[in-house]
Amino acid sequence: MLQDKTILITGGTGSFGKAMVDHLLTRGVGEIRIFSRDEAKQDAMREDYSNPLLRFHIGDVRDAGSVKRVMKGVNMVFHAAALKQVPSCEFFPMEAVKTNVAGSRHVIDAAVTAGVESVVCLSTDKAVYPVNAMGMTKALMEKVAQAAARTLSKEETRISCVRYGNVMYSRGSVIPLFVKQIRSGRPLTLTEPSMTRFLMPLTQAVDLVEFAFTHAQQGDLFVRKAPACTIGDLVTATKNLFKADNEVKVIGIRHGEKLYEALANAEELRRSEDMGDYLRVTMDGRDLNYGKFFTEGDTEEIKVEDYTSHNTERLNVAQVEELLLSLPEIRQELKEAGL
Repeated sequence: MLQDKTILITGGTGSFGKAMVDHLLTRGVGEIRIFSRDEAKQDAMREDYSNPLLRFHIGDVRDAGSVKRVMKGVNMVFHAAALKQVPSCEFFPMEAVKTNVAGSRHVIDAAVTAGVESVVCLSTDKAVYPVNAMGMTKALMEKVAQAAARTLSKEETRISCVRYGNVMYSRGSVIPLFVKQIRSGRPLTLTEPSMTRFLMPLTQAVDLVEFAFTHAQQGDLFVRKAPACTIGDLVTATKNLFKADNEVKVIGIRHGEKLYEALANAEELRRSEDMGDYLRVTMDGRDLNYGKFFTEGDTEEIKVEDYTSHNTERLNVAQVEELLLSLPEIRQELKEAGL
């Protein structure tokens, strides 16, 4: 499906963008366009890859004109550009709105105008019952995508979203922090040992996006089923691999954090399709007549539980160790540590 296609990755210099590029280069694509506003990261990535299939475009999703220009001739779009850090979005919520909501609308509008085949927007578990500005703006991004999808036929640009939890060893994730603290001999800062989080290697996040490209219908949202563990067990597993005896310092839940996270709520699960490793959540059928908002209900919804990191498959310490060892970054860190 990706053979000879021109692929645009917004926010393409981030952890996901690089993993996506690595994947696409094995799929016979015709051209990969990297669109971002950070020229230093683009220059570093250009040097790292030195591949003529990659084309680098400076621009910002906040600027509709730059998005429109880069979209010409594109077949498929991976929309990964976003403000992702919870604290920065909390302190500067309007900046999150400009990038995550308005910027996403610019990408979708430009793709539809250019006749792009498919757009996949990357969302997060924090969009389910959001308690922080980052999650709230990502939830709005999903609504913007579905609102646009409702106006399009199945022959026009397909707009879909994917939602996943914590990507292991991605920028800003807790695992690299634990490794850094271990190797520098500092205490490991742990928020709350009983807190649970989904665990997903970056390769599975890439597979999720390709699955959406292959199977998406208008307005679909895809979730990859994922195991979870407690943060306490994650710390223990990391210490075990590095044969470390660092002190563990419990600092408490920070502002904007949850004890557990959800990948899909009960209402979404009521209209989902189980596709093995994935869940397809279809776009809801409510229209501008508003009947299903006010006059129609669903007596079965109360019987369905949310899909959360508390009720998914729970990994024990040994299983977390095995999953950590599947990460090339962990293997490299262990090698550098002489282990």
